[in-house]
Amino acid sequence: MEMYEDFDAATDWVEKNLDFNVNAEVSVFEVNIRFVGGLLSAYYLSGKEVYRKKAVELGEKLLPAFKTPTGIPWALLNLKSGIGRNWPWASGGSSILAEYGTLHLEFMHLSKLSGNPEFAQKVMNIRKVLNRLDKPQGLYPNYLNPNSGQWGQHHVSVGGLGDSFYEYLLKAWLMSDKTDEEGKKMYYDALQAIESNLMRKSSSGLTYIAEWKGGLLEHKMGHLTCFAGGMIALGADGAPSDKTGHQMEQAAEIARTCHESYARTALKLGPEAFRFDGGVEAIATRQNEKYFILRPEVIETYMYMWRFTHDPKYREWGWEAVQALEQHCRVEGGYSGVRDVYASTPNHDDVQQSFYLAETLKYLYLLFSDDDHLPFDHWVFNTEAHPLPVIKRDLTDISNKVE
Repeated sequence: MEMYEDFDAATDWVEKNLDFNVNAEVSVFEVNIRFVGGLLSAYYLSGKEVYRKKAVELGEKLLPAFKTPTGIPWALLNLKSGIGRNWPWASGGSSILAEYGTLHLEFMHLSKLSGNPEFAQKVMNIRKVLNRLDKPQGLYPNYLNPNSGQWGQHHVSVGGLGDSFYEYLLKAWLMSDKTDEEGKKMYYDALQAIESNLMRKSSSGLTYIAEWKGGLLEHKMGHLTCFAGGMIALGADGAPSDKTGHQMEQAAEIARTCHESYARTALKLGPEAFRFDGGVEAIATRQNEKYFILRPEVIETYMYMWRFTHDPKYREWGWEAVQALEQHCRVEGGYSGVRDVYASTPNHDDVQQSFYLAETLKYLYLLFSDDDHLPFDHWVFNTEAHPLPVIKRDLTDISNKVE
């Protein structure tokens, strides 16, 4: 964005004040996608050594989380003591698919930048554990016990608790310059299972992705699940040739459904979750699902769809969101979430989430930028929208394969 003075001030702060040796428990997943991802991105975009150094140093602080019988990491880690544990509410002490499955991109880069293979080994081992497990209907349950290496409850979601695991399978393949065949196969197989078991059409023809609770479908789609339109579009090109058009169509349909979840509210901002049952479509029916906390997923999908199709409606939809954000979320101190998107006047929650800057505004910026600004053939976005470069395959690798 050419905000060089701000960037220099931030770099100065990172150099002098960013200290990871704190006696505090953190989420391994959140620290990875926000802090490690942000530091890696800052390094690759600026070339400043301090960011590489800090990223690797923080990566090393996270390694004790993997000290479990299976190597599936703990969700929570005390950065000083190195003691880990799981969320007490998670299915019998389980680790969560979207958490342990969303380390891959950053850890591959940590190995590349540090020369320490341990980071890559840790995330490749997670795949090994997953590949030898039976998948119900080919689906990945959200809960996995790190001690026994067995699934917890058979809940499946492409929204919260599952979402970014699928995204990282596809992006691992793209980031590897399309050499990571295992990641590719896992992604397309998972997408096939999602399509067969979770994708449904409402009576008026809106495609949505439901949630699976031990074989029973709940006809609810979360705002978080709306990232899937962008993901499916991003992967369509690598699908078997008879599936490419089908996947682009699916992506466009999901984008339309998610746009409807915005269009059908008073504030033109989408709810946290919306339902397709009891005669409603794409509408939140429960009070505790009517809030909007400045989430990026719908706009993320508009950005990918715009880049792949250049259909002007995606910019129009993005502009509707900009106007709604300015009108209803902008407050004196920044931007705030709202408690009920169906109320005619916004009741602010007084919180500006960090992903609003990292993702929502960045995806809007990219939606209205030229395609060659962070082009997809050179950059892959981590799940917090921090761009990481494609690790170009070594020419010697290619010639070896040719021989």
